[in-house]
Amino acid sequence: MASSLIILQRALKNVPKIPLRAAPMSSYTRTLIGKREIAGFGFNGEPSYMDRPDFPMPAIRWKEATPDVCALREKEKGDWNKLSIEEKKALYRASFCQTFAEFSAPTGEWKSIVGLALLLASSALWIFYGLKTFVYGPLPESFNKENREAQLRRIIDLQVNPVQGISSKWDYENDNWKK
Repeated sequence: MASSLIILQRALKNVPKIPLRAAPMSSYTRTLIGKREIAGFGFNGEPSYMDRPDFPMPAIRWKEATPDVCALREKEKGDWNKLSIEEKKALYRASFCQTFAEFSAPTGEWKSIVGLALLLASSALWIFYGLKTFVYGPLPESFNKENREAQLRRIIDLQVNPVQGISSKWDYENDNWKK
């Protein structure tokens, strides 16, 4: 085991080291993001900006670098205690559009979704009522209570499905339902 690790280490020393470079960006992508700085890989490797709570590190900065922001970025390389609260906020707003609290805050969008769902449900009920009243005719005679009782009695007399069906629950000796 140890000898195989030594052989692997010697083999890896002879492998030429290739410098890693960022993938070339198309001119269309560059026109989309303008002069904004690419800060990292991002959510999916594309140079795009999204405020996401599950992946809080966008690929590009929110604003383009202005002379004020560049001066603040040089100043932030030093001691952060020398930066004022306003300068820290300006640095944050240059890199990010919203804070976690801002983009995680409820928007109230659920109210319109629930309202639309209730509107659709009520319109479906009105359509059903209209169809039942004006389009469909009366129910056939087989839906009357006497006809349904007669049909049940005929099923019991013919002993339809006597193992697990309705006939299995009928006591033929006492002519009544089993208890």
